[in-house]
Amino acid sequence: MENLLIIILVLMIIAALAAIHAKDLISAVIAQGFVGYGLVICFFLLKAPELALVQIVLETVTLIIILAVIYDSSMKEIGEPIGKRDIVTYSLSFVLVALFLYYFNKAIVGLNPFGEHTLRMSEMYVKEVLELTGSANLVKGVLWDFRGLDTLGEATVLFTAAMSVLVILRISGKKHQLTKK
Repeated sequence: MENLLIIILVLMIIAALAAIHAKDLISAVIAQGFVGYGLVICFFLLKAPELALVQIVLETVTLIIILAVIYDSSMKEIGEPIGKRDIVTYSLSFVLVALFLYYFNKAIVGLNPFGEHTLRMSEMYVKEVLELTGSANLVKGVLWDFRGLDTLGEATVLFTAAMSVLVILRISGKKHQLTKK
């Protein structure tokens, strides 16, 4: 599993560098999407499907919104011919999608079958929540004391996604205003 995580993390770093050095906005957004979906695979490999589901929903919705905004505000004509650079970009995108789907499949195989639970931690939660947390409320005790970092991680994913959308929309709005003047 560690080797798979290392491979995914290296691919995520490559995609992040591609996003930074991309010549056009769509390539940057797609490369950044690979980073987000790579994080989904990492969460699955680390047996955190709840974080993976939050990340995949946010990543998909964010990509759709950002691509819709770029498409709506794009000045490029649809009928322009496809150049060599576009073919290379599309080919690399296809290869990266294939690699991520391959590793996504490897990550999913390691999860428990649907409906089967691993009770190694939850059994301890139920038995010792009152003594360890002092909370009579089982859910509150688990969320805030035992799973506090996990809850913080989910909140961080949501906050980062919201801030990313706001920053990108603000930057594209400023560029659009400058081109109108």
